[in-house]
Amino acid sequence: MAHLYFKYGTMNSGKSIEIIKVAHNYEEQGKRVLLFTPAIDTRIGENIVGSRTGLTRPAIPVKADTDLFELVRSEQSGEGQRISCVLVDEAQFLNKRQVLELTWIVDELDIPVMAFGLKNDFRNELFEGSYNLLVNADKIEEIKTICWHCDRKATMVVRSVNGVPVSEGDQIMIGGNDDYKPVCRSCYRKTFQGGL
Repeated sequence: MAHLYFKYGTMNSGKSIEIIKVAHNYEEQGKRVLLFTPAIDTRIGENIVGSRTGLTRPAIPVKADTDLFELVRSEQSGEGQRISCVLVDEAQFLNKRQVLELTWIVDELDIPVMAFGLKNDFRNELFEGSYNLLVNADKIEEIKTICWHCDRKATMVVRSVNGVPVSEGDQIMIGGNDDYKPVCRSCYRKTFQGGL
């Protein structure tokens, strides 16, 4: 029986390297996977999932109007090999309809789906995709990393603009290590109280 998995973690927790590893493991056994990535994330390049370690692989771009269920169903019903798993990188950028489409892939097509992404943004608010994955996922797993400033587990993200931490702004701003740092709750609070 297939399941919808949501594997979340802060920035720099290894989500993208994990998704590349999962895809490799399936394909090494001769199994077919479909790998999706948001079209808006072009840090590494278009239609590519990339890890900070340098590993990359091609992926199918997802836009706000992409119908994931129909796309997977058409791939599944074609002449090719059966799809063994659907993988979604940066799943926080999905909209509610697309998360529901992931549940249909699991329930109607009996294909497991693993969605990887952030849970909360730099304001410590849930992304639309993350909220709907937390509500609908069969299994939820945290991918852990450590705080940028101390040895505690990082659960939040601090965004910086020109090196200055900010607590306001658009929820989505594609960036990397210079723009976002994983932090624990205590260091998050201290960042905005002048303690760090």
